[in-house]
Amino acid sequence: MQRASDRVGLPVLEPAAIGQIIGLGLPEAIAALFPEAHSEQRALLRDYYAEEWLAARAEPLSLFDGVLATLDRLLTAGHQLAVATGKSRRGLNSEFEVHGVGHLFLSSRCADETASKPDPRMLNEILRETGYPVAQAVMVGDTEYDLKMAAAIGMDAIGVSYGVHDRARLHGCGPRQIIDHFSELLEWPPLVA
Repeated sequence: MQRASDRVGLPVLEPAAIGQIIGLGLPEAIAALFPEAHSEQRALLRDYYAEEWLAARAEPLSLFDGVLATLDRLLTAGHQLAVATGKSRRGLNSEFEVHGVGHLFLSSRCADETASKPDPRMLNEILRETGYPVAQAVMVGDTEYDLKMAAAIGMDAIGVSYGVHDRARLHGCGPRQIIDHFSELLEWPPLVA
């Protein structure tokens, strides 16, 4: 985002400021970071950000510790998995391919396919597609946008403390629990029952 905003002639923000919009769709993130930007600047910033993101992905990021093992155990226990993300479909498909995990998920929605978080539309679409009622679903997320999206439809949510939004900010959104390691999902009573 820093390189893209510099290319457009917008202020180069500190990483902490940019990190606060992680989870939003790109148009919503740009609007939050640069409310003064006009529509042409925002369009250019979207394009430049996409270029910079792809260039930076030459070296893939690793998954957080314990994610694959935990997902496997959840699937083995009969749970279904889905993804609701602020990424674009292109970005999510790239992550699925790099990590070889796309087959683990029954459904997914991206911000460029539906309304961005915290609007709950992507969760509602996933529930409709999979046939699961909201009472049998839980949103696991590391941002207030994830937790607010779940709260908007009465879905249980679990906050992940090692993402971009701190524990206090997550707690303010009313999650059922905040975990410090992904494997702690396996200890949550509704998932292990």
